[in-house]
This record gives sequence, C-alpha cells and structure tokens, in this order.
Amino acid sequence: ATSTATAGAGGNLDLTVLQFALTLEHLEDVFYQGALQNFTLQDFNNAGYSQDYYHNLKYIAYDEQTHVQVLETLIKAAGGTPNAPCTYDFPYTNVKSFITLSGILENVGTSAYLGAAPLITGADYLTDAGAILAVEALHTSYQRAAIGEVPNANPFQTPLDPTSAYTLASMFIVSCPKGNTKLPGGWPNPGNNNAAAPVQQGATITLTSAAKIPAGSYVTFISGLTVTSVKGNVNGKSISVKIPTGLSGQSYAFVTNQDVEGTFNDKAVIAGPAVVEV
Repeated sequence: ATSTATAGAGGNLDLTVLQFALTLEHLEDVFYQGALQNFTLQDFNNAGYSQDYYHNLKYIAYDEQTHVQVLETLIKAAGGTPNAPCTYDFPYTNVKSFITLSGILENVGTSAYLGAAPLITGADYLTDAGAILAVEALHTSYQRAAIGEVPNANPFQTPLDPTSAYTLASMFIVSCPKGNTKLPGGWPNPGNNNAAAPVQQGATITLTSAAKIPAGSYVTFISGLTVTSVKGNVNGKSISVKIPTGLSGQSYAFVTNQDVEGTFNDKAVIAGPAVVEV
C-alpha cells in the first residue's frame, strides 16, 4: 500500500489542500486555454484528429475552468484568498505533443486528488474533491486513448502525495505571485531518459539527477497500489534499473535511499518522481 505525506503544517489543513488543488487546476486551465489559442480545428484535422475530438477538447477546457471557479468559491467561503495563476512553460510544439502532455498532466491531477483525499477532514470538501477526481479520470482516459495508450491500463489509479504531485507540476511553473499560499516544497526531479515512449517490463530505464546519487540507492516505483523497490546501478548522477513486473500504465519512479517495498516512505526519497509509462 502507498502512504501520503502531509500537505502543510499547522493552520487549516483543508484550506491548504484546497489551495493545492487550485494550483493544479490553474495549471491545467491555462494549459488548455493556451492550446486552444495556438491550434485550430484544421491543425487537429491535419494531425489526424476529428472534429468531434476537437469539440470534446473544448469540453475538457471548460471542465478545468469550472474546477478553478468552484475551488475559488470554496476557498473564499473558508476564509482564504484563492491562489492566483502562475506563469507556466509547457514544452509542446505541435498537436501530438500537446495531447501526449495532456494525458500525463491529467493522470498526475487524478493521482494528486486521490493522494490528497486522506488529508481532507471536511466531509463536504471530500465530496467536492471526489466529484472533480472522477472527471479528471475521464479526461485521463480520453487523452490516453487519443494517443493510442490503453485508457484504463491499471485496475487502480496511482495515488500521489502532495509533495510528489507538486514536484511534477513545478516542472512547468516559471514563477508564481508572491501573495500565493506557500505549498509543499518539491523534491529534485530526476529526468527519465526513456520518457519519450512507453517501456516494457524488463526494459532498462535511466534516471538522472542534478546531484550525485549515493551508491546503494534504489529506484522505487509506484504503479496503482503497488510499491516496488529495485536496487539500482549508480553511475555518478544517474541510476539505471530494469522495469519490474507488476507495473502498468502511467507509473512514477523515485530515487530512494532504501528498499521501501510495499509501503512508500517519503523520508527515503532522494529525488522524484519521474513519469514512466509501462
């Protein structure tokens, strides 16, 4: 089973979780609005996507915009000031790379809601978060199908604690307004040298870090409700392992200082997560 890390110390924990959710929704909202401004229906047609797909994409964009509005309302009702959108840099260059990134972001968002659920103390907030999670999961499946991936590749959605989710989101955040609520600081993000394409069980992947990785480190994978640690082959700032059995769909890889097989321990994290599609 996986475990979750705290979203913040002291104060109103529910409010912190709501601000965390809003930060992710702002990112998705700006992501879709930007793509719809950059690409026309003809661009999608030229890339092999139908008019129906383009129209459904507009529904997804509307959903994300609505999620932002609902979360802002909840935060204000709780006595808080909603976080404003940040400045982002999304590395897509064409329709196909946009859709691929969309599938990854939607999956991260779904995992973030699932991972934050145990931190929510208010029953009403839990219902609101669950309602958003369900729609994010629909978005994930739709976009995965659009790029030829299995929509429901794992019997279980993978939960991500707030620190892990924010680490992934921060890859696209250039800067945020000073007045925004401070969110959980992320871990160093290890680059996945195989991130461009899905990998099979038994294939070797290499994660890289900005700092030297200690000898004896592990790569710990979270996939669905499965947590698997594999002793890595460390070479300076990189670590290589073979993909273990039991992983499927969008999974997450962490560099850890110990074997945390079965139950994820965030205190063991050296860097992570990296996205791995299995």
